[in-house]
Amino acid sequence: MADAPTRAELRAHLVTTMIAGEVATPRQNNLLHYRRMAARNPYYLFGLRLSGRWDERDVLAAMVERCGVDPDPGHLYGDDTIDPDLTLDALEAMGDRIGLAARRRETLLLATGHPGNLTPLYQAVSEALTDRGCRVLTPASGWTYEIERYGERQTRRVVHTPEGVAMLVDDAGRPQHTHDAAPMETMLAELRGGPRDTATEPSTIASDGFAEAKPAYWPDLAIADHGWAGAAGEAGVDTVGFADCNDPALFAGAAEGKIQVVVPLDDGLSPHHYAPMTAFLLARAGLA
Repeated sequence: MADAPTRAELRAHLVTTMIAGEVATPRQNNLLHYRRMAARNPYYLFGLRLSGRWDERDVLAAMVERCGVDPDPGHLYGDDTIDPDLTLDALEAMGDRIGLAARRRETLLLATGHPGNLTPLYQAVSEALTDRGCRVLTPASGWTYEIERYGERQTRRVVHTPEGVAMLVDDAGRPQHTHDAAPMETMLAELRGGPRDTATEPSTIASDGFAEAKPAYWPDLAIADHGWAGAAGEAGVDTVGFADCNDPALFAGAAEGKIQVVVPLDDGLSPHHYAPMTAFLLARAGLA
């Protein structure tokens, strides 16, 4: 892991790489997602049952406050913004919570709906926490379900990397992007079934390189994004996560106290762009 950048250095990196600042996420896509969340479309709620009114105006106001998107409701097309200082503030808050988990040797869940982009970040956090004595759970490994995509039924399977980061793969074992809350809901449902014994079951590595262990403990902390984070927060698990400016549900969940920290960022960039941010996060947590 490279040396951690200073806050000023990381801010410059965030803006240069368009992780924050002027981002490439289309404004029209943001507004479409805000409308769909306001309409309580389940796919855009990320597993959260929100109690607030959350009409389109409320959603935009929350995204201005917590993410830094353009406040002009007349801005309908073009690119949008993420305030890099809000990103940094949230990274520091996330680092503080991860540091607390390390000191307490907490039990954790880590999961991502952006496996092609954010997996190395989650793996680095998982490794650092495991080295400090934390337990990373890997429930529901191998669980499959079907989704409808492009008019076809497709199978998705929950797997975990050797570091314990949960994600979905298709029938060919290729990691899949998802907003769905069902995988995390299933993981938590398995954990609710009670421990099999007093220790984690031995981990085995399948031929595709993913761990198939099924420990059965309730997590103290979830580190996640998309529906993985929303479902964990809805279940009452302390949850910190990442969200793009077109993913308003986690910010709404934070406003209602169901999510502890949401880091606003463009979550669809090349993995190496997040390396300085990862180093900053681990340093803040005292894990560098």
